Amino acid sequence: MRSNVLKPFFHRGSRRFGDDRWDALLAALAEHLAARHDLAPPQWAESRVLRRPWFPAELQIQRAEALVWAPAAFRKHGVYLSAKDLETA
Repeated sequence: MRSNVLKPFFHRGSRRFGDDRWDALLAALAEHLAARHDLAPPQWAESRVLRRPWFPAELQIQRAEALVWAPAAFRKHGVYLSAKDLETA
């Protein structure tokens, strides 16, 4: 994915979903992609951090895997999603 493709995503991502969990997930994804492409993360992503951790996965084994393998940007935002789940998506 080229960095010029990410710029519109970074700009559009400033909109909110109305659900703090999904807003934090989008912010985490933006920061994760920015780091992978050596870009500065969008400013709007900084404040979207959950107070309580969120595990989108329902199965206990997936939650345990997410605790171990969640990328740093996702952990920072309180979203525990396995790196393997990101690759699959």
